[in-house]
Amino acid sequence: MSALLPPSQRNWFKQPIDKMEWLWIGLAFVWGMILFFMMIYWHINGKQNLSNETYKSTREMYSAKAEKWVAENTVRKETEREIPVVKAKPGEDVYLIARLWEWWPIVEMEKGQTYRVHLYSMDYNHGFSLQPTNINIQVVPGYEHVVKMTPNQAGTFAIVCNEFCGIGHHSMLGRIYVK
Repeated sequence: MSALLPPSQRNWFKQPIDKMEWLWIGLAFVWGMILFFMMIYWHINGKQNLSNETYKSTREMYSAKAEKWVAENTVRKETEREIPVVKAKPGEDVYLIARLWEWWPIVEMEKGQTYRVHLYSMDYNHGFSLQPTNINIQVVPGYEHVVKMTPNQAGTFAIVCNEFCGIGHHSMLGRIYVK
């Protein structure tokens, strides 16, 4: 028999299913159900999902909140573009803006303190990937994403955009300092 020739019995789908085929179909179905319920179980009990909130917002509303917070808490400016470094008070709301092609501002946090980090995209979909930790969030325009964060180690952490956002995507980096 050749794959180029039509099957000898045109109605192969009307043939009865063999016991061995039923066994494999049953095993595949049971395995699929196990995986399905394991996803639900790990979502609830796995302690691996961020507990984040999302609110509908506008550029103007979010920008006003972020700029007010930056103006009140800026401690210095860094880089050749004079990006403000903002020291967040423990328990305070922290505001980060994603826009072509930067995360603004740079944030300083204290180790062991809890913060509510607000994320907003001014233009396109952006990704918030905090490196070297395993925090990944897709930041969508029109929605304010709030993530509760408690840094447990000191250091400099890079914010990387992991959603392709255009020609300058490779340079869209931000920083969080934890002291």
